[in-house]
Formats: sequence, C-alpha cells, structure tokens
Amino acid sequence: MSTRKPSFLALTNAGMRAGPENVEAPIEQLRGLRLQVLEIIEEVLSDSSQATEAVREQLRQHIAAHPGRPEEALLEHLSSLRSEQPAPQGEPEPQVDPDVDLFQHPSSPRLEAVLRDGMLMTAFQPVFDLTTSTVVGAEALTRFVTDSGDPADYWFAEAEDTGLRTDLEFAALESGLKAALELPQQLFVALKLSHEVCLDPRLPVLFDQTPVAASRVILEISGEFPRHQADSLDAVVAPLRSAGVRLSIEDSGSFFAGAGHILRLKPEMIKLDRKLTAGLNQDPLRQELVQAEVRFAREIGAALTAQRIETKDELATLAGLGVTVGQGYHLGRPSVQPSDWAKWGGRARHLASLGGRGRNLRTWLNRS
Repeated sequence: MSTRKPSFLALTNAGMRAGPENVEAPIEQLRGLRLQVLEIIEEVLSDSSQATEAVREQLRQHIAAHPGRPEEALLEHLSSLRSEQPAPQGEPEPQVDPDVDLFQHPSSPRLEAVLRDGMLMTAFQPVFDLTTSTVVGAEALTRFVTDSGDPADYWFAEAEDTGLRTDLEFAALESGLKAALELPQQLFVALKLSHEVCLDPRLPVLFDQTPVAASRVILEISGEFPRHQADSLDAVVAPLRSAGVRLSIEDSGSFFAGAGHILRLKPEMIKLDRKLTAGLNQDPLRQELVQAEVRFAREIGAALTAQRIETKDELATLAGLGVTVGQGYHLGRPSVQPSDWAKWGGRARHLASLGGRGRNLRTWLNRS
C-alpha cells in the first residue's frame, strides 16, 4: 500500500483514543471521515499482492456484515487485525469502552423539524417516449420547504450522516404518492429507493395504504444493490410486483457490473447512468456502450431510459442509438405545480413501440 495512508495499526490506535467528545462532531467532519474511510477501503482492496489476500478477504467479510456503514466495517476490521498482533512487552493492551459508540450519529434539529412538520414537497419531471415525443410518466423529486436553499442531495447526505436517511426517504415516498393523485391517470409514477428502504418492513405497508394504483408505480432501484442481500430484495419486491408494481434498475456505474442484478430481477425498465448522457454526441466510445445497453435491454424485454438529457444533440444521438424513453431539462423541467402536470396527459396513450417491451408499457398505462 501507499505510504500516504496511515497503517492499520496506527489507524486503530487513533480509533481507540477517540472519546465521547467526537460524538458531537460536525456533520462536515463526519462526511470527510466517510470519504477517508472509503479511500482506505478502496486502496486495501486494490492491492493485488498474494501476501495480503487474507487481509482483503477479511475486509470484504466485514463490509458484507455492515451494509451501508463503511466506518463500522473498517473499524471492526482494524480491531480484528490489531487483536491478532501481540502487544509490545511492558505495554498494556488498549481497552475499548463498550458503552462508547465511536460512530454514533449526531443530532440534526433541522432534519428532525422537516420530518416532524412535513416540510417537504414533491416535484415531478416528465418522462417522454422519444419515438413520439409524448409524456408517458413522471419521476418524483423531493423539494424542501426551508429557507436554507440547500439542494435535495445535501439534505439526503445530511440524513445519511445523522441516521435519518430511511426516515427521510419514507417521508419523500409518502409525499410523492400523495402528489401522484393529481397527475394524469395514464402516466406512470417513478419513485427512487435506496437498498436500505427496499429492505425496510415499512415499504409494503406503505403501498398497502396508498390509493395510487400499483400498476402506475415504477420503483427505481440502484444497480449497486449489495449482492449478499439479493435474496432479501427478492422477498420484499416479489409481492409488490405481484400486485402490479413495476421495477426499474438504475445502472449506476458499469453496465457489465450491474448485468447480474438485472438478469436476476428482470426489470421492466433499465435506466442509463446519468454520466453516459452528458456530451454523448461527441464521444464515440460511450455511444458504443449505450448501443450495448440497448441490445441488452431488447434481449431481456426491458425499456431503456436515459436521464439528464440537456441538449438537442444529446437527444438526437440517444434516439439514433435506439434509446426509447428519456427525461431531462431539454425535454421538460421538474415542476411542483399541478397545472403543469395536467398538460402532460394530452396524448400519452398514443405510444409508438418502445422496442422489446413497448406493448407492455402501453398496457401499464391503459389499465391504470
């Protein structure tokens, strides 16, 4: 490993010295700590030497045991390594206070106020059939009713750091489903979920209680869902899909890395990574990658959708490559106004073929 990073033993000693005063560390410091932790994990796993294979395998096991909590995984890993090393003679082994949680989440009064008072609302962005230029659905986006001006990504990052991520996501889901009642009935409603929320027992309860028709709902799940939790995901998603809920896998990274999840889950939609769209018309290599995804989607009978389409050249390139569904500022901006949403329903039923599963998508809309 590079000498730029602290050794395992040094980092463990630093962790042992952490006291209760660190519990109240500012959120920015915790975010910086997470980045450092991820960098250390990445560097350890990227080492290819045979001598450290056992260490890498042990780290992988700790990461699998703490999904979504890299700090705890690394701390447990370092502690186990340290316990395997004999303490120097004459020097007592440092002790860890079991009552001190080194990664306890700090409180966030403003987030707690948002959750308590419902200070969030839903904006919808139209999703288009690129073959007919008609609106076929709307993606729910969360907006916060505060005077801070912070974007939604910042709020969700703060929620992650303070242990309120799933609570905030459920509040956003409830807001989105409530607002969806004012969308034109023939449009599908796309809702983003983290893998933590997918496995939360509150999810099926939420859909049992919503008046929105299940056949109109598309759940967007990241393709980075932890492999070791695949069976748990199947168990949660299966009854929702039986009720009519549709599934979209967001390919957040490499198409080939997410192919295993996609083949197993057989989603009705695959969503291109947003990084593939920007400047696509000027990048032949990425165009080849999109073409590969188009072929893959057709083979499994899924509709392929692009996001963040910002220019007419990007739109023309995507359509020329065979992408049939898309959204972005060039097509339509998000809006919180029901009067804007009403305009999206004019010709949404007149859909041309969406490729592999075009007729199925028309069926979703027609039966809603």
